[in-house]
Amino acid sequence: MTTVAALGLDIGRKRIGVAGCDRLGLLATALTTIERTTLEEDLAAIGHWVEQRQIEILVVGLPYAMDGTIGKQAKHTQKFARKLEAAFNLPLAYVDERLTSVEAETQLKAAKQYDRQQKGLVDQRAAQIILQQWLEARRVAVMP
Repeated sequence: MTTVAALGLDIGRKRIGVAGCDRLGLLATALTTIERTTLEEDLAAIGHWVEQRQIEILVVGLPYAMDGTIGKQAKHTQKFARKLEAAFNLPLAYVDERLTSVEAETQLKAAKQYDRQQKGLVDQRAAQIILQQWLEARRVAVMP
């Protein structure tokens, strides 16, 4: 079985949710939330995880509009993702992230971990959902 080192990112204007996965590519785990400041600091914070986890691919949630088009926020996400791709010389994969924040909130509430004051937990969980969707799609694609 091939191994994978992927980093899932839920990129927002204020925060970036970060998730990683096990080397077998079976399970995504929420790692942290990065509070956005400057481009340099954002890249450094992501770079820490890229280096620590020896990342080979960045999986980015793309916030399509509900009608499936690429709107303003998705264009901002793509622009930032291209900067990540260039900074770390890593391939990018996009995952449709429509409703992942809603799903993340629902999961946190069900686990009694939801706190309105800690929006970063929702971002982390959304990144985890994004990465898990990518891992599952990848697994289905390689199954005989």
